[in-house]
Amino acid sequence: MKVFTYTVKDPEGIHALPAGGLIKLAGTFNCSITAQGNGGSVDLKHLFGVMSLGIKCGESITITCDGEDEAGAEAALLRYLQDNL
Repeated sequence: MKVFTYTVKDPEGIHALPAGGLIKLAGTFNCSITAQGNGGSVDLKHLFGVMSLGIKCGESITITCDGEDEAGAEAALLRYLQDNL
């Protein structure tokens, strides 16, 4: 299991366009991927779940990858968050 936390820097927080790309990227991996923030926990492969967390600028999201390609998922998702949020 791989776990990392990222603090969102985008002034708009996690909004539809970058969230859609994040979900699309998560869907390319076979492992289970969950996102936690603001007291909630959701499947990162579902847009409405991620949006329901309501993560704003300066708040953190914790991503957990668990399964066969967890290391690759962790690296790719962290890179995506750093580049887009």
